[in-house]
Amino acid sequence: MKRNIKDDKSYFLTMTTIQWIDFFTRPNLKNVIVDSLNYAVENKGLNIFAWVLMSNHLHLLANTHDNVKLSDVVRDFKKFTCKKIVDEIITQKDSRRDWLIDKIEFNARISPKNEMFKVWQDGNHAIEIYSEDFTWQKLNYIHQNPVRAQIVEKEEDYLHSSARNYHGIPGLVKVECLTPPVMHLGKPGFFRV
Repeated sequence: MKRNIKDDKSYFLTMTTIQWIDFFTRPNLKNVIVDSLNYAVENKGLNIFAWVLMSNHLHLLANTHDNVKLSDVVRDFKKFTCKKIVDEIITQKDSRRDWLIDKIEFNARISPKNEMFKVWQDGNHAIEIYSEDFTWQKLNYIHQNPVRAQIVEKEEDYLHSSARNYHGIPGLVKVECLTPPVMHLGKPGFFRV
């Protein structure tokens, strides 16, 4: 089901790798995502309220500054990170290099978009944020992802998540933390203090 991202709304986004391949098990590929998120925040008008990078997907609770389309930011992010991930895989000594390149090229060949390489599945499973309760439900879901996967016991111990920011620990990505009670941002569909 295609979900269109509307202007002036906030979303819970899920970006998933092709065939749910575990690309993000190596620090260099995790750093591609962290650096790209920070770049989008600093230069593209992205507001991140929560995030988590798992081995094969990325969750964001996000919106954008006025006059910036979230769909454009996400498209550019996925396009850039795809190229950067492929470059990293090709240039780094990785035991999975040949297998990963084969999967990336195969998925590009079968894609209707006529791409050379494909790392991300099409779509972002964008779910519009519609209430304060829903916001907190998704924020908790994001932060508990590594706990449910039994990677860490406490959410704040997972390095590639905004849970650290919410526990007063400096995080890897610039995040705008939400705190209850949440007040309307003035932008339809999201809340922030």
